Amino acid sequence: MDLTEKLRILADSAKYDVACTSSGVNRKRENGIGSAVAGGICHSFAADGRCISLLKVLYSNVCVYDCKYCVNRLSNDIARASFTPSELAAITLEFYRRNYIEGLFLSSGVLGSPDNTMEQMIKALDILRNKFRFRGYIHAKAIPGASSELVRKLGLLTDRLSINIELPSEDSLSRLAPGKTRASILNPMGQITGLILQSQDEDKRFLSSPRFVPAGQATQMIIGATPETDLHIIKLSQGLYKSYGLRRVFYSAYIPVSSDSLLPTKDTRPPLLREHRLYQADWLMRQYGFTAEEILTDQSPNLNPYFDPKCHWALRHSEFFPVDVNQAPLEHLLRVPGIGPTSASRIVSARRDAKITREGLKKAGVVLKRARFFIITADELPDKLSSPELVIHSLADKFYAAYGTEQLSIFTNEPVLPGFFGNLNLNDMVQEPALCLV
Repeated sequence: MDLTEKLRILADSAKYDVACTSSGVNRKRENGIGSAVAGGICHSFAADGRCISLLKVLYSNVCVYDCKYCVNRLSNDIARASFTPSELAAITLEFYRRNYIEGLFLSSGVLGSPDNTMEQMIKALDILRNKFRFRGYIHAKAIPGASSELVRKLGLLTDRLSINIELPSEDSLSRLAPGKTRASILNPMGQITGLILQSQDEDKRFLSSPRFVPAGQATQMIIGATPETDLHIIKLSQGLYKSYGLRRVFYSAYIPVSSDSLLPTKDTRPPLLREHRLYQADWLMRQYGFTAEEILTDQSPNLNPYFDPKCHWALRHSEFFPVDVNQAPLEHLLRVPGIGPTSASRIVSARRDAKITREGLKKAGVVLKRARFFIITADELPDKLSSPELVIHSLADKFYAAYGTEQLSIFTNEPVLPGFFGNLNLNDMVQEPALCLV
């Protein structure tokens, strides 16, 4: 099998790993700036905020495990391929020289054993780093079950490491991935956390200490393949952030790739709206100081499809509002829909010199069409319109309610009319949403 065919197979096999975004298109440089390649190019963000293109590929799609949800499972009849270390290093360097990519995103099926797979990945990255002196960004997926020494060696060659937690509960993992255990995932995750902290300490004390995973670690969770609630999922994410210091938890809407009685049927649509809401809830925990228990409760354990989680929290906690933007502490400002971390910091800084007005909020970057219902400024009281129903109607994500399988879009094919929700009780939308998260 030639190298081009290997690349086609292994880039295609990597498309279900969502720790970055695939371009999915071929576009040559013609009368313009830039180009795109469908075969595995994805994007990530460097520590300084730059968007960088990565070659997204598997080292091998051969796997000894038979995870029912995975396209590369042992029992699936698909074309199989594996790189050699020198082939992977050469193709990465060739893509870099052509200015297609700035780095590499590398994962793999389990080729023979976890240790053997990791050894092959380490050899490839060692060639890149030490023979070709490649200093671009590398994100690699560590293989659960591999030895701690191999995890350490891989981390010294990469900028970021990930270990996929796969499914939200140990029960689901035992039923759908019988060859894997929660301990085999969490143990190396804990080891990586310890080595990162050790490396950070050594970096402070020594001038030239080797850096271990300077961009931190992440994980990925498949949602929609098993019956866990959104509350269960975000509480798990919250625990991972606190216990292991993860940079990100990625959520992957399950795409049916096999027929099995334990999985959704093949005609089930991927729960893209649910994935989107989970990312929003995750952002609230990481950037806004919310806890999982504030976002969802045992009585209401799933995210509302009509409202983003922050708006939904505000509608359910009227006692917290209105917030006086000239007096409220930063953590209270962050609870207001339409005010983010940057605009909240600008408000706190600006009000030292002058009273904040509605015009001042616009200059600070506040989204007033949301925030206006929940704040007091120096010149205005909250805008409650004429009824709570109209407030709810104004805050609802009508696009997502209408087109529940869509992800994000600038335009819709049909206008959303003021009477879109028809005879639906708008208060019920806040308490017990009628639309299922699909």
